[in-house]
Amino acid sequence: MSLYGRFFAAMYDRLMAGTEEAGLGRRRTELLARAEGSVLEIGAGTGVNLAHYPSAVTELTLTEPEEPMFRRLEHKFAAAGRPGQVVRAPAEQLPFGDDTFDTAVSTLALCTVDDPQRALGEIRRVLKPGGRLLVLEHVRSEEAKLARWQDRLAPLWRRVGHGCNCNRRTPDLIRGAGFADVSLEQGVLPKSPPVVRPLVSGQAVAR
Repeated sequence: MSLYGRFFAAMYDRLMAGTEEAGLGRRRTELLARAEGSVLEIGAGTGVNLAHYPSAVTELTLTEPEEPMFRRLEHKFAAAGRPGQVVRAPAEQLPFGDDTFDTAVSTLALCTVDDPQRALGEIRRVLKPGGRLLVLEHVRSEEAKLARWQDRLAPLWRRVGHGCNCNRRTPDLIRGAGFADVSLEQGVLPKSPPVVRPLVSGQAVAR
């Protein structure tokens, strides 16, 4: 892990505090109100979502591939006292059996996975038939001018955002991964640079 990766993990909550207070935290609560049963969260980072899961969640499995984030996630999960586990694993290689979870969650995570198609395939595999994928992700803009700027700045942003892709077509990837009833609402990521402002939130159903 690079020195910048350790710095990014240490500063992440502080850097995102204004965005959370400006509306992202509310969006997390609204989205995760739909979570129930056995829940898998990919790319759980520092554990921001822990405070937003409802009582209908009976067990949480949080995955995070990067060691500096993982250590912070472990501490926050232990303090939360919720049933479940924290697993160090990439979304592209989930160490769980088929049809394991009732709900899967990805919030600001699919932008950073190396292979989003493979990650979505893994999520669909471990979800029970009829299980829901809940997503809150910044995406490539539907406005042509902003989309062009996202494409131009993507290489730089990947460095600044520690692997974050500002121009990823996540809704198309979800539909292409074989999910049904994909229902995504457009929005904006508050208090954020324009290249990561376009946002989608909603759900898809595993077949």
